[in-house]
Amino acid sequence: MENSGLCRAHTNIALIKYWGKRDENLFLPMNSSLSLTLDAFYTDTKVTLEPTAEADTFYLNGVLQGEKETQKIANFIDLFRHEANNNSRVKVESYNHVPTAAGLASSASAFAALSGACRDAFNLELSTEVLSTFARRGSGSATRSLYGGFVEWNKGIDHDSLSSHAIPIDAADWDVAMLVIAVNTGEKKLSSRVGMKQTVETSAFYPAWVESAEKDLIAIKDAIQAQDFIRVGEITEANGMKMHGTMLGAIPPISYWEPESVKAFQKIQEIRAQGIPCYVTMDAGPNVKVLCQGSNIEKIKKILLKDFKPDQLITSGVGSGIQSLKLSDWTY
Repeated sequence: MENSGLCRAHTNIALIKYWGKRDENLFLPMNSSLSLTLDAFYTDTKVTLEPTAEADTFYLNGVLQGEKETQKIANFIDLFRHEANNNSRVKVESYNHVPTAAGLASSASAFAALSGACRDAFNLELSTEVLSTFARRGSGSATRSLYGGFVEWNKGIDHDSLSSHAIPIDAADWDVAMLVIAVNTGEKKLSSRVGMKQTVETSAFYPAWVESAEKDLIAIKDAIQAQDFIRVGEITEANGMKMHGTMLGAIPPISYWEPESVKAFQKIQEIRAQGIPCYVTMDAGPNVKVLCQGSNIEKIKKILLKDFKPDQLITSGVGSGIQSLKLSDWTY
């Protein structure tokens, strides 16, 4: 019987953004962040131990990946091999139900699912909190995809203390939803990692961003506890715009916006002016995410259909944390 692990993880969208590392190798962030896990986008990953194999293999959406992509995955899996004291090579099969590298958090669900599958394949007894410190080493935002609802990534002190980990904050089961306006799902020209590093090193606005983000985190957690949707939305939108402002201050300036991103933002402002609470956030990509109430999501979508195509509008409820699946569930 093969020794395998199979896991599903959903993406998350940061409401209080993570933008900037204080340690590039350990993925320790400059500031703590907070996200909402979504059920519309997810990754399923199967990891199979192959003790007699000479090298790892990595299949993404059924396609065998090249040396560069496979080595990145192999380096990450080394963390689990070391923890388990097991040097077995592995076969990784991953199916991404998220457009890759389009600012829709594909790396978050990908490394969260890979983390869970590795934990199961190597038979490691790791709590979800500790597992989040492993997931973080693959993609910072992956640490948050291990939980559902609203999730905080505590920036922590260092790696050895395991203090930089994810914390579930709230189930978000009070009419919270998100609508994604897919402006461009192609791969972005400038990766998040490159854009982040450039911003930290060159933007005069960056120090103020870090200080402001920490204050935003405190404020949004208070608003979540009070289930004050409008306040949560206001803080979300302001924080996202401030992050993009730091990029415009980089040398040379960075912008992930496209003309349709601007149009989407303006349309959401118009809808909000009609009395429907909805708020924009954007990550390192042109696609616009709209934080809204589930009871209003179809109404917002209907208005947006006047300016956007149906396949550009993706609605999502709140996603769950990672799930270990049965091998019989693997139908790819």
